[in-house]
Amino acid sequence: MTITIVHQDEKVLLAMKKRGFGMGRYNGFGGKIEEGETIEEAARRETFEEGNIELIDLVELGVIDFYSQGKKGYLEIHIFKSTKFNGAPEETEEMKPQWFAVDEIPFKKMWSDDPYWFPLFLANKKFKGKFVFDDKDQVLEHEIKEVC
Repeated sequence: MTITIVHQDEKVLLAMKKRGFGMGRYNGFGGKIEEGETIEEAARRETFEEGNIELIDLVELGVIDFYSQGKKGYLEIHIFKSTKFNGAPEETEEMKPQWFAVDEIPFKKMWSDDPYWFPLFLANKKFKGKFVFDDKDQVLEHEIKEVC
C-alpha cells in the first residue's frame, strides 16, 4: 500500500477520508497496488484518483509495517513525499483535500502513529518502522528509526 503527502514550504496537503477504511481521518493520498504496477505507479495513480493532481516529483521516504493486536498478517505501507504537482487539488468521492501549516497538522484527527514518523517525513529523512495497534486503533508498541 502507499501513502503520498504533498509538502510545500511550510504546508502539507492532507485529505479527509470520506468513506471506507480510515473514514473521518486526515491522511495522505494512497491505497493498494494493482496487479502489474510498481509501488511508485500506484502512489501516482491513487493521488490522481483521490485528489485530481498529477505528481511531478515523488520520493519514497518511509516504509512502515502495521499490525493489529489479535489479527494475523500486517500491512506494509510505503510513504512518499511530493513537492510539485500539476492541477488543483479537488474533492472526490473518497477524499476531501485540505492544506495545513506544518505547525497546525491535525494529529488528533489522524491515525495515532502519525506523530511518531511525521517529524522525520517533514525533515526529508528516510525511515523504517513498525506499529502495533489495539482494537481501537491506538498504538500499543512502536519502533521507528532513521535509515540511510
